[in-house]
Amino acid sequence: MYEEEVRRLQEIIDESNRIVFFGGAGVSTESNIPDFRSADGLYQQKYKYSPEQIVSHSFFVQNTEGFYEFYKEKMMFLDAQPNQAHQKLAQLEKAGKLSAVITQNIDGLHQAAGSENVLELHGSIHRNYCQKCGKFYDAAYVKSSDGIPRCSCGGRIKPDVVLYEEGLDSDVIKKSIQAISQADTLIIGGTSLVVYPAAGFIDYFRGKHLVVINKSATAREVGAELSIAAPIGEVLGQIVVK
Repeated sequence: MYEEEVRRLQEIIDESNRIVFFGGAGVSTESNIPDFRSADGLYQQKYKYSPEQIVSHSFFVQNTEGFYEFYKEKMMFLDAQPNQAHQKLAQLEKAGKLSAVITQNIDGLHQAAGSENVLELHGSIHRNYCQKCGKFYDAAYVKSSDGIPRCSCGGRIKPDVVLYEEGLDSDVIKKSIQAISQADTLIIGGTSLVVYPAAGFIDYFRGKHLVVINKSATAREVGAELSIAAPIGEVLGQIVVK
């Protein structure tokens, strides 16, 4: 159905040496993790509060129990496994073709697949800290806790994810912009490019090839050389790493 596009993508990857991948929720939907904005995503479901409200800093502070009820059920998928997209990107990194994965996802599936240089713009469910003493807790501890997860010191545990109203980590921003500006190929996948400031990072790309792989049209017209409207795992699964 999109054989010609995949053939062109293969050519681009073959001639590239500093590929950067910029991905969003659509990268993990093939691992059965729902995204936010598609027809059956979280934003289309009915809750007492909107998902934006629930995963905001102020909601976390004012209604921590309500936050965790939603967060544990709708944002923590500890049984999810990397799909073909995650696996292929890890192979490309190992082969020296891909220099960085920049992700808006918090699921840790890129690392689970073997990718090492992963820049997590929105943090990770796998890092959780006591707000009182700073002790670290893994995702399993948070997921299995009753109500609000508490530290052994009695402090409240907060996930290391960037909530609405919170700023991105400046070091991650700096490294992401640097990686994109030095890339010869930028592949954007599984993102509608509506979340800022992350979506604006692609303006720093000065390389040769810009590719978009996304099931629906992206919110920004990025002037991609190649655009493939298909599930990203399905597309990258056909790429041969040489």
